[in-house]
Amino acid sequence: MPRGDASDSSQHMENETGITLFDGLIWGGAALSLLGFAGLVWCIVIVWRARRAQLDDAQMRDVMSRVLPLNLGALFVSVIGLMLVIIGIFLS
Repeated sequence: MPRGDASDSSQHMENETGITLFDGLIWGGAALSLLGFAGLVWCIVIVWRARRAQLDDAQMRDVMSRVLPLNLGALFVSVIGLMLVIIGIFLS
């Protein structure tokens, strides 16, 4: 007769490789978070290069206006990845 504890339910969710759905959610979220972090670093590098080039105000505003959507997108991807990691941890 099955005991009915949490280990029984997690064993049924494992596939042949021994990785659960929640492990995939955690690792996928971590990869997504790292991708977003790389995007944030890329945005920092672009702005840093523009500052070192000592651009005038109009050119600097142009660089910043092009980088801002990339920055927000990278931040969004990173936050979604962290949310997936937390959901995977809570549900596993």
